[in-house]
Amino acid sequence: MSLLRRVNAGLPQAIGFTRRPFKSLKFAGESLDASASPALLHGIHVFHCPDVLGIVAKLSESIASRGGNILGADIFVPENNQVFYSRSEFVFDPAKWPRVQMEEDFLKLSKMFNAMRSVVRVPALDPKYKISVLASKQDHCLVDLLHGWQDGRLPVDISCIISNHERGSDTHVIRFLERHGIPYYCLHTTKGNKREAEILDLVQDTDFIVLARYMQAFDAGVKLIGATSHFVTEELDSGPIIEQMVGRVSHRENLHSFILKSENLEKQCLAKAIKSYCELRVLPYGENKTVVF
Repeated sequence: MSLLRRVNAGLPQAIGFTRRPFKSLKFAGESLDASASPALLHGIHVFHCPDVLGIVAKLSESIASRGGNILGADIFVPENNQVFYSRSEFVFDPAKWPRVQMEEDFLKLSKMFNAMRSVVRVPALDPKYKISVLASKQDHCLVDLLHGWQDGRLPVDISCIISNHERGSDTHVIRFLERHGIPYYCLHTTKGNKREAEILDLVQDTDFIVLARYMQAFDAGVKLIGATSHFVTEELDSGPIIEQMVGRVSHRENLHSFILKSENLEKQCLAKAIKSYCELRVLPYGENKTVVF
């Protein structure tokens, strides 16, 4: 399964599905549930910059000076590598700290510390991420994504489904898509024509693309099965990893039970990777790694 990076310069990037030494600092706080005070909203901020003294203090001061309250913070400073990563969750009163002012405050911090990345998100105010899904013939990951979107488990909006396989009008997937007004495009591909230009045209207005597919290893007699969600790069199955899961199988498995266990693992792994990405938990680390808070 694959997930695609957020669109930059008008073109979407990708995350894939194939198969951290760090210091972590957490600040104990109240529950992330801000329902005790209906006026308060929940915000998330991620920061990636050169490591210098005083970053945490300035981040805390910036939030507190506007009446915000930090609920939790994760910090990662790799050994022998002078870079700083953080992810903070906080509550705030939008009447006292308007969304536009918040953006300006964090921009000042970004400039102060020469940040490589500084992103703030307020789920209750900001649009959901728009995704497109590239699906193979197998339906299990696609169906799980659709149901996760429908019941609110995944904080995304689905713009379209693109596949290189036909699905009949009486299939569960097509009926679901028609009920919810989600376009389905079948683009038959060959080794000589991957129809990439057409796909890029269809996904122009999305934030990232999800590749939903699976592979099996039943005939190899494996005892552990695994699933990996990673960013897509030009080299197959080599992008930075977001999430990995493993499960046990035994000689008692038949093909049906093996496939069911594999599919369940892949669905969980892909859904968790998408959720982590949308919640700003994934940051690039080095050339081919990720920090996942």
